[in-house]
Amino acid sequence: MKITQDIKDLVEIAIREDLGQSETNKTDFIGDITTQSTTKENETITASMVAREDGVTCGTAVANYVFNRIAPNSKVQVHLHDGNNVQSGEKILSVTGKAQEILQSERIALNFVTHLSGIATETARYAEAVKHTKAKILDTRKTLPGWRSLQKHAVKMGGGENHRMGLYDMVLIKDNHIAAAGSVTEALNRAKAANPNVKIEIEVDTLEQLQNVLDHGTADIVLLDNLRGEALTQAVQMCAGKISTEASGGITMENIVQVAEKGVDYISIGALTHSVKVFDVGLDA
Repeated sequence: MKITQDIKDLVEIAIREDLGQSETNKTDFIGDITTQSTTKENETITASMVAREDGVTCGTAVANYVFNRIAPNSKVQVHLHDGNNVQSGEKILSVTGKAQEILQSERIALNFVTHLSGIATETARYAEAVKHTKAKILDTRKTLPGWRSLQKHAVKMGGGENHRMGLYDMVLIKDNHIAAAGSVTEALNRAKAANPNVKIEIEVDTLEQLQNVLDHGTADIVLLDNLRGEALTQAVQMCAGKISTEASGGITMENIVQVAEKGVDYISIGALTHSVKVFDVGLDA
């Protein structure tokens, strides 16, 4: 993946958090007082990021950037790239250089890899569960501030697809927009008039609302919010050949297969980014 300026800025924030900032010179860091007191300046080590469980790797390019940023004379070897499957005990990357610099980089690099690999691994579990259906796994905007591009990249590495990146690149009419406009019809009228060439999606939570959307005929996707069982079956049948369908709300590993087998086109899961468990990775020197 490309290391954008936003990612570089995020790394700088992480460095300031860990190494502290000098009060007299804002470009200087206080440093890692533990490492500075237990290792000598010119001592070198080789350390490897090692997976502690099976999964999908992500964040290796960012980790590489972190090591090169803090330990500019180090040599990094990436063994597994973003989207690669990894087994417990496998090396993800190795780095050789000054011990002090590598140890200062350790937690920052690991934080990126463990979090992003956790997202990729969890996405892969969901994608595998529904691979016998046509349903595609989508992420949401429920992301950590500043981390959205990275988290959405991790979803793709796990076999999912990205929903809209922000509020600017797609119309998604939700319940509060409908309430403010007064009706499904009025919300669609206003959205289409203001955005004639932009994809429009609208959320419904009843079959009556869905029929209003179908009668209007301007939406591209309908988000079936928390519809389950027979209601979801009927909704998919009503939409067949007319509009794409997305199921959302309370999706878990326990119910995703049942939802996917109803025939929806997409399933969006906020938990992929807002509450995923980190992937267990250690740095062994």
